[in-house]
Amino acid sequence: MTHKARKRFGQNFLHDPSIISRIVRSIAVKPADYLVEIGPGRGAITKELLALNKKLIAIELDRDLVHPLAEMCADLGELEIVNTDALKFDFCSLATENEPLRLIGNLPYNISTPILFHLLEHSYCVHDMHFMLQKEVVDRMAAEPGSKIYGRLTVMLQALCKIEHLFDIGPGAFKPAPKVNSSFVRLVPHRTPLYPVDDKVFFARMITAAFSQRRKTLRNSLRELAGTHLMEEAGIDPCLRAERLALEDFVKLSNLACKTASSA
Repeated sequence: MTHKARKRFGQNFLHDPSIISRIVRSIAVKPADYLVEIGPGRGAITKELLALNKKLIAIELDRDLVHPLAEMCADLGELEIVNTDALKFDFCSLATENEPLRLIGNLPYNISTPILFHLLEHSYCVHDMHFMLQKEVVDRMAAEPGSKIYGRLTVMLQALCKIEHLFDIGPGAFKPAPKVNSSFVRLVPHRTPLYPVDDKVFFARMITAAFSQRRKTLRNSLRELAGTHLMEEAGIDPCLRAERLALEDFVKLSNLACKTASSA
């Protein structure tokens, strides 16, 4: 397939056989897995997955890739290509109670964060996710409290998923070569939350507010959502910045604020 990468779709096609093999080994496909690939591109990973599973659904935005991909994979297995925008797609419409999805993809770096947040909304029907992303994004996803890269993305993802940074991938593995390094990451949704959130909408608002101006203390950034007295009741120093709080602290403060509001 000789389709030229399109900048507006953020396309960088994987071509390195050793990296492709390592990715497929990391996914550890089983014959009964319900595989969904986001952005199959020229089918470098698609072909290998079909060889193992014989069935796969691919979500591809670029309509010019659909026919060549279908032709290339015609003899490899049952490939269903959905020509749509992954940001608008209801992934759980594919799943059943007994068949959670295994998501795989080389996500466009220019919209990787919006896609991750969209997929968080569908995590209840997902077994696991394996993605190639910009290394900087994966570092943020897996960051620890106190780090300068620990932020909204970190907390929101870690609240719902276990995150494993599997390995890094150099620019030369792609055509055209991106100007940044990449990483391959595994996300496994928690079947039972580590720290149950009482109100997910309020929790998301709190995390957004806390990190919207990183240099502000919690006393100032969360003034409208949780007063100083609530922070102290939760055992949190109001003079700290958001990056110092662990996930457990954010959940405790969010739940306490919701409980106080409902009893007022």
